[in-house]
Amino acid sequence: MKKVRITAIASATHPALSALFENPIEHACEVQLGQQWVSLGAQRPQGLCLEAWKTMQPFVEELARGGGHIFGDWMRNPHSAMVSCNDGFRPVSFYIETIED
Repeated sequence: MKKVRITAIASATHPALSALFENPIEHACEVQLGQQWVSLGAQRPQGLCLEAWKTMQPFVEELARGGGHIFGDWMRNPHSAMVSCNDGFRPVSFYIETIED
C-alpha cells in the first residue's frame, strides 16, 4: 500500500451558527493549519482527529490502494483529494495525496 500524506490547509468558522445551535465547548478543534500526518496501511495516523478521519477514510483507503481520479479530472494531481471534516461550525479542509517512500 502507498503512504498517504494528510495536510490541514484551510479552516473556517461560523460563529453565527455556533451562537444559534451549539452548546459552548472548549477545545473543539486542535488542528493547526500546515499540520501534517502520514497514513500507513490506510490507517488513521496518531493524533489525527477521529471526526476528520471518518470523513476522509474512504479517500485515504482508495489512494493507499493506488487509486486515483477520485473526483474525475477535478484535481491537478490525480492521486490526491480535497476533503473537509464534518464540523459544520469549524470545518477544516485537508489535502490528501499519495507519497513515495
